[in-house]
Amino acid sequence: MDTMEKYAKYVNTAMVARVEPVVVERAWGATYLDTSGKEYIDCFSGIAVTNAGHCHPKVVEAARAQMEKLVHCCSYVYYSQPTADLAEKLAHITPGRLQKTFFGNGGAEAIEGAMRLAKQFTGRTEFVGLQGSFHGRSYATLSVTGNCGRKRRGGPYMVGCTFLPAPYCYRCFYELQYPSCRLRCARALEEILLYNTYDSVAAFIAEPIMGEGGIIVPPEGFFQEVEKILKKHGILFICDEVQTGFGRTGRMFGIEHYGVEPDIMALAKGIADGFPLSGFIARQEVADSFKPGDHLSTFGGNPVSCAAALANILVLEEEGLVEASAKKGAWFMERLGDLASDHAVIGEVRGKGLMIGVELVKDPLTKEPAAEEGRRLRQACLERGVLLGLGGTFGNVLRIQPPLVIEEAQMEEVIRVLGEALSSL
Repeated sequence: MDTMEKYAKYVNTAMVARVEPVVVERAWGATYLDTSGKEYIDCFSGIAVTNAGHCHPKVVEAARAQMEKLVHCCSYVYYSQPTADLAEKLAHITPGRLQKTFFGNGGAEAIEGAMRLAKQFTGRTEFVGLQGSFHGRSYATLSVTGNCGRKRRGGPYMVGCTFLPAPYCYRCFYELQYPSCRLRCARALEEILLYNTYDSVAAFIAEPIMGEGGIIVPPEGFFQEVEKILKKHGILFICDEVQTGFGRTGRMFGIEHYGVEPDIMALAKGIADGFPLSGFIARQEVADSFKPGDHLSTFGGNPVSCAAALANILVLEEEGLVEASAKKGAWFMERLGDLASDHAVIGEVRGKGLMIGVELVKDPLTKEPAAEEGRRLRQACLERGVLLGLGGTFGNVLRIQPPLVIEEAQMEEVIRVLGEALSSL
């Protein structure tokens, strides 16, 4: 019985439309090698995880060295040096006054812990998220996820969650144009608080760039306007950097593009270049609102994952990968813009750094989502050796999120293959 057959019989994949028909044997940089010997250019990074590249030697060596000393002790029962060192490093590289980190294992755990902390600090119980958002698949994170496709048949969900129209300029909720709209979507937060809540909002939660929502980049000034309203009402800002963190957008953290300071920041995915780890970091006074017994994680702050994360951050810094992300992203955006001028199916190209979305439409005037065309394009690229993501609320946004170490020749090949696939539609 081969790997695909074992998956079909023993691995529960009922929650996905399909597992891509690639049996990965090994990987390096931005390359996958399957069991038949075929190479693929990875433009999805395991959903924005392997930012420093697959199996980066320095990350692997750091994890190997730590495994030979200590694999597990529970870092909330005994002291662990890699855990302390990583927490110190995060305090230095995150923006503003963020200082103390609680470590977990995955993004949903980080978001759920951040929500718990916000309730603890404020004594309030409500949350405001964004329409079209996605924050994880646990109970609380789905409660603040603004997408019924991710929540179907799982409710009822947590009370006290309401949603602000997303800053989705291509499909503006208010049918306005930026900048003449005067950031109507951000200003609507005042109305949401007045009409949709019971005046007990602990936090507003948002990604700097919405990932699963379709690589939605807020217009300039959106977060600044939201921040003003939050401060006026004493509401915390939980910044979900699970997908945008660690160089993905051309800054170490996505929120740095907007000049606002989060009260709590959730981290995962790119933190350890593929090793399971997450965390949420907060200002000291916020973090210290937790009391004994309020929160814990058996595997959180695992020494091996923390050692890998430290090595990963050093690689990002020493190899200039954050700056490379910005430069390579600009190149991709320009070339994708050229493809858009030749193919009407491309409605919009958007993104920052190497977090890029290509929204596909059946008609550029009606903007009817082209989900089936997206599936066909993704398959055509896969057959030609390029692996892309596909997402968005309507399933019509190609997601280009390669490892930040992707090489120039690979980038050229991605554009060539995508152009060929578009012509084949």
